[in-house]
Amino acid sequence: MADKNDVVDVVVIGAGPVGMTVAARAVRGGLTAAVVEDRLAGGECEYYACIPSKALLWPMELAAEVDRMPGLRLRSPIDAAAVLARRDETVSRRDDAHEVNLIEKFPAMFVRGHGRLAGPLRAEVTTPEGGTHVLRARHAAVIATGSNPAVPGVPGLAQARPWTNREATSVQQVPKRLVVIGAGPVACEMSQALHSLGAQETTMLVRGERLLARAEPFAGDLVARSLRESGIDVRFGRTAVRVERPVPGGPVTVHTDDGAQIDADEILVGAGRRPAVDDIGLDTIGLPADGPIHVDASMRANAITDGWLYAVGDVNGRSLLTHMGKYQARVCGDVIAARAAGTSDDAPGLRDTADDRGAPQVVFTEPQVSTVGRTEAQARADGFTVRTAEYEIGDVAGAMVRGVGYTGRAKLVVDADRRVLLGGTFVASDVADMLHSATIAVNAEVPLDQLWHAVPPFPTVSEIWLYLLEQCGL
Repeated sequence: MADKNDVVDVVVIGAGPVGMTVAARAVRGGLTAAVVEDRLAGGECEYYACIPSKALLWPMELAAEVDRMPGLRLRSPIDAAAVLARRDETVSRRDDAHEVNLIEKFPAMFVRGHGRLAGPLRAEVTTPEGGTHVLRARHAAVIATGSNPAVPGVPGLAQARPWTNREATSVQQVPKRLVVIGAGPVACEMSQALHSLGAQETTMLVRGERLLARAEPFAGDLVARSLRESGIDVRFGRTAVRVERPVPGGPVTVHTDDGAQIDADEILVGAGRRPAVDDIGLDTIGLPADGPIHVDASMRANAITDGWLYAVGDVNGRSLLTHMGKYQARVCGDVIAARAAGTSDDAPGLRDTADDRGAPQVVFTEPQVSTVGRTEAQARADGFTVRTAEYEIGDVAGAMVRGVGYTGRAKLVVDADRRVLLGGTFVASDVADMLHSATIAVNAEVPLDQLWHAVPPFPTVSEIWLYLLEQCGL
């Protein structure tokens, strides 16, 4: 294939939901854009993370909801084959034609291949055919390459070819015996999903003493209790010290620091992620090759004095959440368009403030863990005068009609000096959609005296707000 050269206003490396959003906003602002991707357009979230994992988790959550209601108890296990087939539908069987078509309808140029920076405002794309497609940007280049799973340096672990979220969410044959390393969202969600689909012996190795360590302590406690009640062996304070897999694809043996040995069919690592910056040309512009790419509130890279480079999503390290990456991307695309047009770029919508005030997150376990803003410990560490309110969700009238054993807990963290919310945590079945009200209250800094007048309907679980606010002195 012959080499090609194109000049556009904005070059975006990475066609996940974040990169696609940057391009869409830049084009909406009157600019031309090119989007580069060497994997699947639509990104990790679309095919190997958010979407397929929820497709695997929702049947489990629905089964738990049904089982709580007398007269509706399930009489048979979940049909794993049907769930996996539906999962394949939700990810379009990993065919990205629809996403490529969407990019081209922005309209933007889509370039398939490995993109790397080659100096200021220049990117070189190695295409699948072996050619080179050179892209030059008039105004900005944007890095939106996301992140990759981190694999701990346990002897033998890498050689055992462990599963990460990619293999776990694309599983075609559920292993009977599964070992999971980690305590974060991926480890908790996929342990529970795969266990419900047939991983009869599921063992979690948790280095610390809590699951979901960044959330309020009660959140991890409630999830751990649920995991154990379902038959998952959660081992706190345990780490893998050696992994053996003599035959590729065969059984795996995990040796732990207490001298135990666990035999399994697969091992899943859910131990965090690292910025995807390998071989993207950061060295050609004088940036460290290991990332993250630190940015200001407009997503402009701090270390590039000419101001032409931007980084959005996981790769900048601000928040490893798809929805926050898309939020940053909207800011970024609009800022680039404003600066290219020579218009004001300091409107309220052109700066990222939500990452500092409160990024919402949902861990889709059973029960769900929905959080936004600071925990009590974080708020105190940041120097706020803190007041908290907690309440049992199962004591609310709306919870009582949800069946037998619908329980959970909620907590608000308040800045006692300014009387605004700093954070909120809701742990119970199907509480994800309750989180947005807390997100609005935290990010808009709604005064508690005003929030009191937002009356929740009866009988709903959202009535928990009344009891929490009463504890705040209202």
